[in-house]
Parts: sequence; structure tokens; C-alpha cells
Amino acid sequence: MAAYERRRAAAAPVPAGGSGPPEPGRAAPGGGGVPAEGSAADFLLRAGVTAMVREALLKVLEARPAEPVSFLAEYFERLVLAEAAAEPAGPPQRLARALWYVCLAHHSHRTAFDSNAGAAYEVLGCGGRRRAAGVDGRLYSELLRRICQRGAAPAEAAAELLRRVRCRDHEAVPFDVFRYGVLTCCVLLEFAAKADALFAVLGAGGSADSRLCQAVLRALEDALGAGHGSRPARYLEAGSRLGPDRLALAMEQALQERKLGSSMSREEFLSKATALFIAKVKPVE
Repeated sequence: MAAYERRRAAAAPVPAGGSGPPEPGRAAPGGGGVPAEGSAADFLLRAGVTAMVREALLKVLEARPAEPVSFLAEYFERLVLAEAAAEPAGPPQRLARALWYVCLAHHSHRTAFDSNAGAAYEVLGCGGRRRAAGVDGRLYSELLRRICQRGAAPAEAAAELLRRVRCRDHEAVPFDVFRYGVLTCCVLLEFAAKADALFAVLGAGGSADSRLCQAVLRALEDALGAGHGSRPARYLEAGSRLGPDRLALAMEQALQERKLGSSMSREEFLSKATALFIAKVKPVE
């Protein structure tokens, strides 16, 4: 370190008018009267660093990740890899980048989610194709499959959902269909996570009293049935209105039944719960 400082001091030019560096706000020697601070800001602006950092900070504010520093590190790493590619990225690279975009922000942050979905759409559209032309149906379906793999949704539920929202491989998928499919898959993952947390309350370990499970599933079905509209998030909101008082009443009535209760596994409960959600999903025509 000391040797580095000596070399740095020896290499530093000595100003003609004095022995120290120019004071802040004063013109640098030979700089044509341009302040040092101004030249630094101009350099960052010309290099595109200012816009890049501003965009990165906006992404952090949109996503609000638990670990912002790690989020920024991954964000800049993706940018470097994308710019370093000499050839246009192939389908695997484009799919990975599109998946990263759609997972940047939670679907409840509508503006940020729509912006990221648009970026993913452009990536899968080879970058140079117009949005109106659409994304290849094969890439669209593969992206949905990768989204569903990121959560704890049952495999059969994910497969049934994909059958409802997928397009044919040769079709050009318009943006509204693309966004609907991506959003529906994201909502399914959150719905499955909430159902899993609900099951953890019903019983310890991997099983719970089937009477309690059936009562909760009936209450959940009633809550979903009260939702109107075709937005996937609407059914998630309807399920969230399943308050503790309503659940407690349903569970109490189930326990008052004189039938001998069997057990229901976590997998069975999740399968039945996610099936209620998928039944409300409008198929892509």
C-alpha cells in the first residue's frame, strides 16, 4: 500500500500555480476554465453512467427487495453480460433474461410489473421485432413453465394452468395475452404459498384433521366465488378476505360433527386449494 501511494504521488502532476490540487469550484489547470466538478458530471453523463444508476435505483424502489445491495449486484451483472454479448442472444439466454425481468417486482406493484413485463416481451421478441408482431408461442409457453417452477405450487396444478393460458408454438402472442399468462402464473405461486401457510395452522407436520381441512376449503371456495371479473389477482384478493372469524366458525362447526375425522396430507390440501383457483382462470382463446 505504501509503495502504491509513493507511485501515485510521483505520477500526479504538480499544478503550475501551486503545490496542491485545485480548490473545489475552481478551474483545473489547462482545463479551459471548466470546473473539476463539472467535468466529472459531464463525463458520467456522456458515458451513460448517470442514466444507468438512475434506472437501477428506480428498479430497487419498484421491487423493494429484502437485500437491496445483492439486488443491485445482480442487476449490474446482468447488464454487463447483456452488453458483452457480441452475437444476438439465443433462446436460452433470452428466456433467462425475460424470467429475471418478470420477477423483478411483485405483481401487486402494477406499474412496475407492467413495465418489467414489457421489457421481457421485448427480450423474447428478439429485440428488433415490433410488439404488435407478437412473441413466439413456444417461448411464451416455456417462460410460463419456468415461472411456475419457482414456487411450491403442485405440479398438476401448474400443468393444468399452463393448459389454460398457453398458446400454440407457431402463434404470435400479443402483449395483452403475454401479460395475462405471466400474471396468472405469478398469482398461482402466491396463492399456493398462502394455502401452504394456512395448512400449517390447521395441523402439525404433514397432515391435519380432514374435517378442518374440508371446512377451510369450503370457506375458501365461497370466498373465491364472491369474486367477480377475470383478473387473476381479483381471486387472490377474494381469498385474502377470508377472515379469522369466518375460518374459526367453519372449523368449530366441523369439530362439532360426530363423524370420526381422518387426516389430510399437505399435498392433498394444496392440490384441492389450487384447483379452486385454477377453476376460476379464464382460458386463453
